[in-house]
Amino acid sequence: MSTRILLQLAGVFAPLSLVTIGGGQAIIADIQRQVVDVHGWMTHAQFSVDFAISRMAPGPGSLLATLIGWQVAGFWGAVVATLALLAPTGLLILGVTHVWSRYRGAKWQLALERGLRPVASGMILAAGWVLLKSLDGGLPAKAIALIAVVLLLNTRINPLLLLLCGALMLLGLSDLSVMLPQALQVHIGS
Repeated sequence: MSTRILLQLAGVFAPLSLVTIGGGQAIIADIQRQVVDVHGWMTHAQFSVDFAISRMAPGPGSLLATLIGWQVAGFWGAVVATLALLAPTGLLILGVTHVWSRYRGAKWQLALERGLRPVASGMILAAGWVLLKSLDGGLPAKAIALIAVVLLLNTRINPLLLLLCGALMLLGLSDLSVMLPQALQVHIGS
């Protein structure tokens, strides 16, 4: 295994680890940019598949880094990417927890919390936008994704039911797009 690639993986995930304000989903857009656009380790479609697998599988959201590391550099790539994503934040939180509890309620602490909320929200929205742009399936897939967002925000529908319905709808639309031209050819050829 190439040490250079392992160092590159660490170089991608370690800095991103320190800006996971709002959770790991806040850095999805940056991970996608680094992995697809900067390093060319995978395509947009491959990234979307890895993202979907990481969200559907049980366990932590950091599984995305593990999957990317595995695809780029095998077992050691998975280990390096995972540790690079988890270790810097873990060490930082260890120190911050001590300071945070010591100065609980301080004006600077409250201002920092208020200031980080919109930044975290923006990062999460950017991640959603990047994933929406990279969807395979064209306009129908994007429409299904937007309908799912509306339903999730306005109802108490089970997300697993939405996943199933979305998959069936997209499968039905793809079958229709294959059958319709064939049916038209039969009528035109007759």
